Amino acid sequence: MQKLSPVAVGLICAFAISGTVHLVRPAVFEPIVPHVLGPQRELVLLSGVAEIACAVGLIVPATRRVAGPASAALLVAIVPANIQMAVDMLSRLRRKAPTPGRVLRTVVAVVRVPLQWPLIVAAWGAGRG
Repeated sequence: MQKLSPVAVGLICAFAISGTVHLVRPAVFEPIVPHVLGPQRELVLLSGVAEIACAVGLIVPATRRVAGPASAALLVAIVPANIQMAVDMLSRLRRKAPTPGRVLRTVVAVVRVPLQWPLIVAAWGAGRG
């Protein structure tokens, strides 16, 4: 059996945790689903199932080569939600007093968007070992 890289282990943990939260507390993610994409609850639940499937797929050696690109595709698919979150946070920061916590959450949301690219590349590579 091929040993998993630390990056793959990190992705597996992130997908498993995030997927579980998507299923247990979907309301947390519903506000960041762009309304043009359709019913938020269903999309959140679907993405949670997909995240867990990607985590399992990366663990199982027989499915790892497919799970890497599938994980990368999933990360591409959630870019609109990350952009929506950043836009919403920036809008909220303009409307409300900028507290340190509000500024930090906004910075994290904005920085998260370009950080998707290295995650996508890492997920693709995780399928190779």
